[in-house]
Amino acid sequence: MAIRYALPNGLTVVFEEQHAAKVAAFQVWVKAGSADERPDQAGLAHLHEHMLFKGTERRGPGEVARDVESHGGEINAWTSYDQTVYHIVIASQFARMGLDILGDAVRRSAFDAGELSREIEVVCEEIKRSQDTPSRRASRDLFSTAYQVHPYRLPVIGTEESVRSFTREKVLEFYHRHYTPKNLVLSVAGDLREADLREWVDDIFGGDWGRPYEGRVARAPEPVAAGRRILLRPDEVKEAYLHLAFGIPQADHEDVPALDVLAMIAGQGDASRLVREVKRRHNLVNDIHTFAYTPTDPGLFSASLTLQPANAVRALEETARGLATLRATPVTAEELATAKALVEAEAVYQRETVQGVARKMGFYQSGMGSLEAEARYYEAVRNLTPEHLRAAAERYLRFDRAVVTGLLPEGTPLTEAQVHEVLDAVDRAPAAAPPERKPRKVAVSDSPVRILKGTSAGPSDIITEKLPSGATIVVRVEPAVPLFAIRAAFAGGLRYETPEDNGITTLLTRSITRGTPTHDAEEVSDLIDAYAGSLGGQGGRNSVGLRGEFLSRHFEPAFRLFADCLLNPSFPEAEVARERTLLLQDILTREDKPSSVAFDLFSKTIYRTHPYRMPTTGEQASVEKLTPELLRAWHAAHMDPSQLTLSVVGDVKVDEVMALAREYFGASRGKAAPPPKVSLEAPLEGPREAKKVLARAQAHLVLGFPGMRVGDPQQHALEVLSTVLSGQGGRLFVELRDKRSMAYSVSSFAIEGVDPGYFATYMGTSPEKVDAALAGIRAELERVRDEPIPAEELARAKQHLIGTHEIGLQRNGSRAALLALDTCYGLGLENFLHYADHVAKVTADDVREVARKIINFDRSALAVVGP
Repeated sequence: MAIRYALPNGLTVVFEEQHAAKVAAFQVWVKAGSADERPDQAGLAHLHEHMLFKGTERRGPGEVARDVESHGGEINAWTSYDQTVYHIVIASQFARMGLDILGDAVRRSAFDAGELSREIEVVCEEIKRSQDTPSRRASRDLFSTAYQVHPYRLPVIGTEESVRSFTREKVLEFYHRHYTPKNLVLSVAGDLREADLREWVDDIFGGDWGRPYEGRVARAPEPVAAGRRILLRPDEVKEAYLHLAFGIPQADHEDVPALDVLAMIAGQGDASRLVREVKRRHNLVNDIHTFAYTPTDPGLFSASLTLQPANAVRALEETARGLATLRATPVTAEELATAKALVEAEAVYQRETVQGVARKMGFYQSGMGSLEAEARYYEAVRNLTPEHLRAAAERYLRFDRAVVTGLLPEGTPLTEAQVHEVLDAVDRAPAAAPPERKPRKVAVSDSPVRILKGTSAGPSDIITEKLPSGATIVVRVEPAVPLFAIRAAFAGGLRYETPEDNGITTLLTRSITRGTPTHDAEEVSDLIDAYAGSLGGQGGRNSVGLRGEFLSRHFEPAFRLFADCLLNPSFPEAEVARERTLLLQDILTREDKPSSVAFDLFSKTIYRTHPYRMPTTGEQASVEKLTPELLRAWHAAHMDPSQLTLSVVGDVKVDEVMALAREYFGASRGKAAPPPKVSLEAPLEGPREAKKVLARAQAHLVLGFPGMRVGDPQQHALEVLSTVLSGQGGRLFVELRDKRSMAYSVSSFAIEGVDPGYFATYMGTSPEKVDAALAGIRAELERVRDEPIPAEELARAKQHLIGTHEIGLQRNGSRAALLALDTCYGLGLENFLHYADHVAKVTADDVREVARKIINFDRSALAVVGP
């Protein structure tokens, strides 16, 4: 049960005790975001998000992150128009220290002038990175067009010009104005006792901060739009980005529950109307999604489309027509019941992690004024009728006041006049009937979802059983939340591919839920929503499979749907053709994501013959040749029950899981093929380098070395080495980002495979900094290879690995994935049960030994992508 109380100084505390995992989450919600800035402060709220981790009166630069990571925690922040939020997740045994660090950062940040100038450079790199991201550019255009006066028209991050103008005095002025107890909410969830928390909060956050609250900043209200607002502009993108949006009220308005449910029915998930009609029936878009954005001040209802330029006019027309039917005709009772269940199920899924619980409480208390607003919201959702939704659509989806923005490749046949013509025509036309939906073949309960407040019941032992077919079933009962996750894993993936069929794993995983002999694609999507879950194929470099997550109350029918899709995918010609076209479009638009291009180039450089050299999406020539027949043959050969590892984790009964597993997976189909013979990559004979020119604001570089197999005895030492280098307290971050302001993003990682993977570093930086950045990365790699790691730094890296492993395993899906893949790769339960023990045993000598083995610049690969 959540509690709320206020300190005498005005700070509000919300807390929910949870003991399912030995983890605690702390979040400070500052009720000030970019919309609270003056014109000369654009980007200042976001700069605070960076500066609060740069040192306090008690902790020097880098120590805030280092202290959290050395105790196994994670620290980060985000800035929105209305809030700035700082959050720590940490093992509960270190909870007081985590809270002390967060309180110190929020209450006593130093804002050192030298650190400020360096961090301004980092933010400018972040701005360049966002300029290279088409979806960010498209979103900026939407908000700058929808809002002409209100501060939501400006980017949260600011501009390079505004950020470079900031002085320490400007920063302190904003800090003293907004970072005051009455303007803060502390949200806490996890494995703590209320009495302890109250004592710590009094000590850390209590007393007079010397910063009285001056009240909320007045924001310029946005006038009601007199007509349409349209912004279409040419851009160097491979696909068009369109938004069709409408003004709607703010978060606390009574119409928001109806608008949220409308957005879900219109365009969220494969069963939604616009996805079915515009994407699947008419094949007009690569993706379409609707959302109701309801911040503190009036927001937007928007349909977001990505599409091939030639389809722009028709896609806009069909999207508008789909929204118009919502105004004219009430949704069906079945659609509404499913949407209500999905909205309430989201609340259950959020309870899987302590940070999810803390985020929900922080949002309702700071953004909606009270924790009770959550119960009122769900009650309002439960009481919605089809007429409520129709009335809300009629009130707000007004084409005479629509906002249309587009980021268009050169030559896209869409003009402002055509936008007016299309919307006028749809507005005048008699409303079309809503798309027909097949009656559901199975009955689904429509009783409200239970939003449980967690339980202290612990997990069961891990049960494994080998079926007569050869399938391995792994089950762990985790009763804390009424959910379960299911994962099927098979050896395969990119490693089983050739240049002729490259991309087959990706196409297969996208098509596997698009129909079976008993359910067509539409029915599968409908049932996934009916069971308030998710279901989709997964493929990687070494495996292929299916993943699902559902409410426990739907366990048996959801398991049967999962098994049907896994065993009996029919790969219908039309569905495969559609998915193939979308995959080819993804291949075409790779260059819109320059960091991905850099990793593709790196893979081709470090591998010359091994399948790992190929992109997981495939190449155009190979994907164009893939047919339903090839998918069926590959599925029969490599996804037979005899090759299956199945894991189920969550609020389930072991005997029910085993009974269904034996029913579906107990016998082999008899068509399984032996694994292909994959030749190992020859050792590198010298350094390799590849460059690709892309006209972008940033350059992206990947420098790496041949790595290890999964299960290698030195794998944990290599993970520790990578952690010494990466993370906010790691050497690359501290030396190259914190001290030298070279990048917003710099990291290292070890990617193991069934065959040897790689160890690599990545950085996105300004083109003129590439040589210096490379020299800096090389220097840090040489230092970690040639010098012993100090005991304190080694302890930080090990504790950070152990802690983040535990934090990451709060979700059923994460536990199910680890159990399935480790069993599939023959690693057993060691990783799951004894990961912390293995990492704890790593010594400084182990790390130095693995560094000397891996880091060899004479056997390295470098990929650089940029201008």
